[in-house]
Amino acid sequence: MKLKYIAFPVLILLLSQTSCHNQEADKSVKVVFLHHSTGAVIWQGGEKSQLSTLALKVSSRLSDFIAPKALIPKLFKEYNKENNTRYIIEGMIFPKTTPYGWKNYPYDYYNIWVKNAGQNPFLEEPTLEMLTKKHDVIIFKHCYPVNNIVDENSEPDINSEIKTIANYKLQYEALRNKLLQFPETKFILFTGAARIKSGVTEDEAKRASRFFSWVTGEWDQEGDNIFIWDLYQLQTEGDIYLREEYAVSETDSHPNDNFAAKAAPLLFRRIIDIIENNGNRTNNRGEIIL
Repeated sequence: MKLKYIAFPVLILLLSQTSCHNQEADKSVKVVFLHHSTGAVIWQGGEKSQLSTLALKVSSRLSDFIAPKALIPKLFKEYNKENNTRYIIEGMIFPKTTPYGWKNYPYDYYNIWVKNAGQNPFLEEPTLEMLTKKHDVIIFKHCYPVNNIVDENSEPDINSEIKTIANYKLQYEALRNKLLQFPETKFILFTGAARIKSGVTEDEAKRASRFFSWVTGEWDQEGDNIFIWDLYQLQTEGDIYLREEYAVSETDSHPNDNFAAKAAPLLFRRIIDIIENNGNRTNNRGEIIL
C-alpha cells in the first residue's frame, strides 16, 4: 500500500469527511496521555518544551503554567471547533517520582496494572480499573532507558526489573491480556523512545531494535482495542540510535524541539484516526494511508 504525506489542512478535511461523525455533538471522548519528560517534549510540540520538561519534574501544573501553549491540546481545541467534536485530552505524570518512582518500563506497567490490579491505587498510582472509568483513550509510553536491554543471563522472570528481551516479552504479553479486559477503552502504546549513540552500547541498541520490531510485528494484533504509535521509528529512521539532529545534545537523549514540532502533529493524527476510524486511515507513525 502506497504511503504519502498529506498537508495538515487536507488531513483535517479528510478525517472529518470520512470519520464516524454520527456521534452526538455533546458526547465527549476523554483521552489521557501518561508520560514523563520525553512525552512532555512531544506534548509541547516545540513550544517551550525543554523548559516545560524541567518544570514537569516538579508538577504538571507548573509545567502547564510555564508553557501553556502546548501544541497537542491546541490541535485538539482547533479540531473540536472545526468539526463540532468534544475530544478532551489531558497529560498525566505516570508514575510520579514518589512514592512509586520515576520508572515507566515494561515491568512497571505490569507491576501497577497487572500484578497489583484492582479498584484501589498502588503506591498512589491509578490502576487500569480506575483509569478506564474516567478515560475512553489511554496513551502510555516508556522513557529512553528502556533501550538499555542486557543480555539474557538467567531464566525469564515476569516479576523481574532486569531489562532483558525475555522479561519484556513476558510483561508485554501479560499487559496485552489485561488491556483486552477493557474492550470499551482504546489504548495507544508508544514504541520506546530511542537513545543517542553515547547513551547505549551497540549490543543494547540492537536488542532494543529487535524488541520493538517484535512489538509492532507480533505483539500488536489487528482488530482489538490496542494501537501503536511508532515513536522509535520516527526517532531512528531505520537506524538503531536516536538521530543526532533529533536529540537535545550528543549526550542527552531527550528529543529536541525540532523533533517535537515534527512528531506532535503525527501523534495528533494517529489519535484522531484511532478515535474515529479505529486507526485504519493512518499507519503506526501517524502518516495518512492512501
